[in-house]
Amino acid sequence: MSDADDLKSVPAAGVKEASKAMLQMQLYAIFTTPTDGLGAVFANLEEHLKFQVELERKGIMFAAGPMWTDDEQSWEGEGLVVIRAASREAAIEIARADPMHRSGARNFKVRPWMINEGSLTLRFDFSTQAFGMS
Repeated sequence: MSDADDLKSVPAAGVKEASKAMLQMQLYAIFTTPTDGLGAVFANLEEHLKFQVELERKGIMFAAGPMWTDDEQSWEGEGLVVIRAASREAAIEIARADPMHRSGARNFKVRPWMINEGSLTLRFDFSTQAFGMS
């Protein structure tokens, strides 16, 4: 058994060094869950979505949306918001400003997330002026 088999944690700097040729885009994932059913979530949804669109307009929002149940058949009010911020503390302040969280309809947890791998494909068809993304 190697020493690495016993590890439970390693410094972030070591992970960054091991993946230094990769993107290393630092973002923050906000996991948001209802505090007491969906009534308050729906009551705050319009203001929440306005807030989200404003984050998008300002270039803070990377991606956001609802998280389905594991069977992909329903929604229990959970969401994931991924943002650009200077630090975890700054990301927490952004999350606190969300009307959904200010009202107490949802709780949140912020986790730093570094993107290393992945791809994004954009397609523009000039003839039909259609746009697609995958």
